[in-house]
Amino acid sequence: MFWKDQRVLITGGGGFLGSFIRERIEREAPAQLFAPRALELDLRDVASVRDYLRAHQPTLVVHAAGTVGGIGANRSHPGLFFYENAVMGIHLIEESRLAGVEKFVCLGTVCAYPKFTPVPFREDDLWNGYPEETNAPYGIAKKSLLVQLHAYREEYGFRGIFLLPVNLYGPRDNFDPESSHVIPAMIRKFVEAKEKGLGEVVLWGDGSPTREFLYVEDAAEGVVTAAERYDKPDPVNLGRGEEISIRDLAKTIAHLTGFEGVIRWDTTKPNGQPRRMLDISRAEREFGFRAKTPFDQGLARTVDWYRENRRSDAAHKV
Repeated sequence: MFWKDQRVLITGGGGFLGSFIRERIEREAPAQLFAPRALELDLRDVASVRDYLRAHQPTLVVHAAGTVGGIGANRSHPGLFFYENAVMGIHLIEESRLAGVEKFVCLGTVCAYPKFTPVPFREDDLWNGYPEETNAPYGIAKKSLLVQLHAYREEYGFRGIFLLPVNLYGPRDNFDPESSHVIPAMIRKFVEAKEKGLGEVVLWGDGSPTREFLYVEDAAEGVVTAAERYDKPDPVNLGRGEEISIRDLAKTIAHLTGFEGVIRWDTTKPNGQPRRMLDISRAEREFGFRAKTPFDQGLARTVDWYRENRRSDAAHKV
């Protein structure tokens, strides 16, 4: 019954995670669902945000929009990543409060955690140090929204929750080599190397860091479940609770793509954060969320989607 009378606004509804959240909410048949593109709602412009909220009067806001990218994009645009992620969220939270929005779901990032957080990352460790340098501006911008939600709950009774998804992957991801994250970047490199008959693929760092990855449909399920069942100020991790080294990840993707050449590690490039794996017990305890998609299965689906959509794109360009 939670969704029956909800007027839901999702920002970033045309993006990677946002599109899956939108489709998952559609299955709940809310009273109305708004998923504006940037031309219709510019979150960087407070007047645009105010006018949109007044016109559509949402009762629930899911803030999934963001300016994001991999290590290279974060290093190239630290100022842009800080400003846009901070200002979009700050405007939206403030104007949602003024417009009488009943509940606000804010998506943070695992990049907000300190560089040397003990593994597994527990939500209580979020403030115990500075984030890894290559993505600190992005992580701190997102973490500032948690402070805003805490302050607004205390002063205004504004019901905001803050979720911390781990690295996501899956169909519809960004495979642009200039801005993609590690899994889509590797998939593209290995697929293209296989097609061109190359004997070597070069990857960043030394392969030693570990990462945890969450399949995008599982992440969408976690967000929707939290929107319905969770209403506390404490941030909540969304993940699988398993880690894999970048070196082993590369071997797995090479196998899935059929690449049989040499993997060379460029150690002049940064590794990023040494380890990432979340403690996922709070999400399971508070609203019963646990990821379901096996990692190998999710990777295979992602490789298949990329190959199929590359063929479709090529056909459209002919």
